[in-house]
Amino acid sequence: MLPGQATPETADDAPALSVIAPAHNEAENIAELVAQIGAALVAFARPAECIIIDDGSTDGTRAAVLALAADRPWLRCVAMQQTPPGKGNGQSAAFFAGIAASRGRLIATIDADLQNDPADIPRMIALMEAQDADFVQGDRSRNRKDSWFKRFSSRIGRAFRRLLLGDSVRDTGCSLRVMKRQIAEQLPLQFRGMHRFIPVYARALGFTVIETPVAHRARAAGATKYGSGIGRAIPGLVDCFAVRWMRSRRRPTAFAEAHPQRHVPAGSTPTPPAPTSPTAPRDAGQPREIHA
Repeated sequence: MLPGQATPETADDAPALSVIAPAHNEAENIAELVAQIGAALVAFARPAECIIIDDGSTDGTRAAVLALAADRPWLRCVAMQQTPPGKGNGQSAAFFAGIAASRGRLIATIDADLQNDPADIPRMIALMEAQDADFVQGDRSRNRKDSWFKRFSSRIGRAFRRLLLGDSVRDTGCSLRVMKRQIAEQLPLQFRGMHRFIPVYARALGFTVIETPVAHRARAAGATKYGSGIGRAIPGLVDCFAVRWMRSRRRPTAFAEAHPQRHVPAGSTPTPPAPTSPTAPRDAGQPREIHA
């Protein structure tokens, strides 16, 4: 158990952090992934949890997670349902399920293939708090260990996002990111491909997004599961138009309850309003006000 960690069954308060990692046929990487995330959470030194999403795996991914979770109360396994035979529902859907199942006040997302380094997470959180930001996006561009073709296709995708969406985030395809819970709960990740647009969507919601360089490593085991190259570039271009349409159609939904003026007889003591529920997140769902 991590220092100060409460189990999901007995915790009275939400953990400070939930780390979410989608996995499709990553059995060879699970033990090392859990070890590295566990070390990062110890360094974080606050109550935390890790959720690994088994997205339609046909190898021993789920069994590997469950075996490790038996003596790690901070580790949880979420199994995607209704997946196509031999396939997963995709990274967007897996992130959606992980966020829905999570309890953390902060959400960190990470790939399960060990190319991201979980040790970056505590540093990213410290940077977010120091700069009073809402979202920190990892940037692998200086350290990327992918093939030249994958790096080239990413540059093409970045050019289209900048042209069509005005997206200035350098490495929006990096899965390593940390955000406040109220951002994660508003992301339309039930739509395929939306994980590529998480930072630009967070900015569209009015939140402050910053970037920071992160480590990147070559894949040691297994193969890419969520597509690459031309097979990902064309759908990504189509998705740019979908996101632009969604952003143009979105309307503010912030609200506040209005109360009538009540007559208080002279000499009587007004009844104070009922306190806000302590379980409700502060400013839940509302971006903080940003001044230029």
